[in-house]
Formats: sequence, structure tokens, C-alpha cells
Amino acid sequence: MNLFGTAGIRLKYGLELDSILAYKIGLAVSSLKLSRESYIVYDTRTTSEILTLGLSAGLLSGGVDVNIIGLAPTPVAGYSARKYRAIGVSVTASHNPPEYNGFKLYDPEGYEFTRALEKIVEERVEKGVEPVEWNCVGKLFLGREHVIYEYLNDLVEYIGDFKKQWNPIIVIDIANGAAYKLSPELIRILGGKPLTINAYPSGFFPIRKPEPRKDVLENYMNLYREVKPAVILAHDGDADRVAVLDPVRGFVKQDCIIAFYAYLALSNRKGRVVVSIDTGRVVDDIVEKMNGTVERYVLGKIHERIKETGSENIIIAAEPWKLIDPQWGPWVDGLLQVGLITREIVSRGKPFVKILEDIGIREYPWDRRSYSFKPDSLREIVYNEIVEDLKSILGEPVNVIDIDGYRYEYSDYSWILVRKSGTEPKIRLYSEALSSDRLREMVSIIDRRIREIVKKQGGEIIEITIG
Repeated sequence: MNLFGTAGIRLKYGLELDSILAYKIGLAVSSLKLSRESYIVYDTRTTSEILTLGLSAGLLSGGVDVNIIGLAPTPVAGYSARKYRAIGVSVTASHNPPEYNGFKLYDPEGYEFTRALEKIVEERVEKGVEPVEWNCVGKLFLGREHVIYEYLNDLVEYIGDFKKQWNPIIVIDIANGAAYKLSPELIRILGGKPLTINAYPSGFFPIRKPEPRKDVLENYMNLYREVKPAVILAHDGDADRVAVLDPVRGFVKQDCIIAFYAYLALSNRKGRVVVSIDTGRVVDDIVEKMNGTVERYVLGKIHERIKETGSENIIIAAEPWKLIDPQWGPWVDGLLQVGLITREIVSRGKPFVKILEDIGIREYPWDRRSYSFKPDSLREIVYNEIVEDLKSILGEPVNVIDIDGYRYEYSDYSWILVRKSGTEPKIRLYSEALSSDRLREMVSIIDRRIREIVKKQGGEIIEITIG
């Protein structure tokens, strides 16, 4: 039984996921014997509460006490797991469309479940787990909202004291999600003036899609830039992600944001920066300039690399939209990103893109796109043929990385990655080059080849998303 994808469980409610399966997952997790305690947060999706109850019933039936924190960002689940040496759960489908929901699971150290643990959970859900006897069931505790504010206070303390040079407007787009209280409050505490957009909690995501992609967010640039903010920050549904926009330049490439975090970390200590396979050259530029080293790893599993090597050996781990700072905690944390960006703007007295310019962070020509097909089975055919074609269609690669899809790197420092999404039935293509002409050539050739394959198979491309 395959339940887990790139990051946690995300399935269509009603078709693939319901409260009965949630019960079985909870019971399977309880059988791991990681802790007798669990803490649960959930996002704003319409099905989050019923799935919280289903999962809670399974955990209780397995002898695990359940503490329901309530509506809160996913990072609070990782934080509470480590703080209370408990199992942490976020009921969420992150940035997926509203009909999806699922679970992100954390061990008592605050790490998301590894692939090894995920496999055990899947096996036990399939085989079934016997509940404990009547006198050993867990206890249910409601009203644990205080954990949310413990998290906020500890995060502010971690970000630290600094001299405030500016009281800037910072736009924060909540995506009608779980950070509707915490992110604006964090910006205010750190000296910014938060201007909230889409801050009404709603699992219908009525204004924009919860995925903070370039093509989604740039539709609202006229609205954002009217107030002349120092930066525009945009969450996904559960606030483990942040996208960054400038009121003039628009969407800031995720690699530039990762390079910024690497610069901050390497300014204080030296070490290794772990990034996902879909990151580009600017990260290498900054890390090498700061005498650090870069390691690329599987998308969605950067936490595993920290767990394997020890948090003291990695200064940050990051992938597009996501950041882990092991000194703060081993979970992906979008509010940490909001805090770091706000601190630097307020303390330096400059808009965010000016800070990037001062550091020397440049944006290389890039493209990120996702293809959906009809029928879904076309995905496998297209993927296999494109993987084979990329051995020669863009020239002879000088290096191939195959830890997560296939990344082909060329002698002119361009590269392209093709991988199957672990969260939706899509193929994702990521590419970067030193010149816009080379990038256009790469994207055009691959897009044309995909269309040829689809036409030959008698199918159709039903959606292409950018960013």
C-alpha cells in the first residue's frame, strides 16, 4: 500500500482518504512505540477536523495519549514533538488543491518520518494492527492552544535581539491558511508593519491556489505593489513554505532565497549546506564564496540527511520554498523564514531585494513547470521517454544525478531535471542556464518532445503550471 509521497501523506478525500483510513494510520503509528504522547495540529481544509478525529481515535486505540492543539501551522507539530518528546502530527495537504488532505508525521526529536518509518506504517496499515485492551487506551486532551504561543515566543527568542533601523510595510499573503494569526504577529513583534492578504481561514482557498507559485502570485502584483512594501511574503496552506516577491521585480527565484539563508548561516559558522536536487547555481556561488560546501539530496527528504549525519554537521538544509535550520529544529519552518527576512529588512533598513544585491546574489535564467496528462497513465510513458531522450537531445551531459528523477548537467553550466511529482500525478521539469537564449532552447526542445509523445499516445496535456 502506497500512502506516502514526497512529503507525508496527501490523498484525495473521499476517493483515497477518509476517517476510516485515518483511524488505521493512527493505529499503525501508535504501534511504532515512539512515544506514549502525541500532539496534533490541523490546517484550514474542510476535511481537517474529521481526519483529526479519525487519526486521534487510532492513536488512542493504540494506547497513545492525544493532545489536540488545534488550527495551527505545520511547524508547530515538529516543535511540539521535540519539546514534549512526543509524536507530532499535522493534518494537512500543504499546497495541494482543496480536495486533498493528509498527514505529516514527526518523531520525538522533531524530524519528519523517514522513508524507513513510512514503509513500516504502510505495511501495518495494510496488514492491520490490533488495538490495545480497554484498560490501556490513551487519553484525549483538548485545548492545547498554549503550545502555539510557546512556539512563537521561542522562535522570537531564537531570532534574537537586534537594532531596529526601519519600520517597513511587509505584505504577508496567508493563502487562507493556518498562519493567519502567527505570521502577522511575528512580523509585528520584530518591528515590521504587517499588511495581511487572504488572511481569512478557509479550506476552500477562495482567492488563490494554496501553492505559492510564480504564475499564481504574480497575478496579484498590482494589488501588492500599491502599498510600496519592503517585501511580499506568501505562504502555502500549512505555512511550511514561503515565497518571496519584490514589488518591482516580481517573483524572486527560490534559489536566491536559499542562497540568502546560506549566507546568514555561513556568516556565523562554517559547514555544509544540504539542498534538494532541483536547486540552481546561485546557491553554489554564495556557499563557495563563504567557504562552505554544497550537497544535493532527494527532494522532500532533506531532513533525512540531517538525521543521518547529525545536526551539528549541517548548518542549513533547504529546498525551494522550504528551510530547515538544525539549530532551531529539524523541521521545515515557514515562519522561521518570515522571521529571518523581517529581521534583516528591519535591522538593515533596506528592501529585501537590495539586501540580496548587497550580498551579491544574482538570479540565473530559469524555468520550473509541471505537466498533467489525460489519462494519468501517460505520465509514466512520457517520463520514461524523456529520461532516455535527455541523454542526447540537449547535447552530451557531463554529469547525471539520479537520486530523485534525473538531473542532466552540461558543459556550459546549464542543467535540466525531470522527475515525477510525489504529491500529484504530474511530471515536473526544472531547468537553468547562464543565458536566456540557452534556457529558451532547452525548454522549447523538451516541451516540443513532450507534445510529440502525448500526441503519439493519443492523449492530451490538460494543464501546464509555471513556477
